[in-house]
Amino acid sequence: MTMMDTLSNALSTIMNNEIRGKDSCMIMPASKLIANVLRVMQKHGYLGEIEYIDDGRSGKLKVQLLGRINKCGAIRPRFPAGYRRIEEWEKQYLPSRNIGIIILSTPKGVMSHKEAVKNRIGGILLAYVY
Repeated sequence: MTMMDTLSNALSTIMNNEIRGKDSCMIMPASKLIANVLRVMQKHGYLGEIEYIDDGRSGKLKVQLLGRINKCGAIRPRFPAGYRRIEEWEKQYLPSRNIGIIILSTPKGVMSHKEAVKNRIGGILLAYVY
């Protein structure tokens, strides 16, 4: 049995299309987690419109690329991070302070590390983007 990390695949697809200078890409299969991660990236201005396409199977996401992503990727294994220790993870995954975001899955939903620190909640590290 092969392990499939759909979030890693989705972020690789975005990264590859971003490098090639495409203006949009298709992500399949679609999942709620992927959609939520993309929404956080969209909210922070890294992605344009996100459109769900129901193909009768697991669905697809059509993502508009804005050419603002230098690097993005999934964080594996998915480490738990308390809000007090998020700065340490920032140092590990982001190039410098105030550049980029780390995306976490928290009890209050998927959000960026900045929101997590503001709301004083920790979570599981999912991805980074800058």
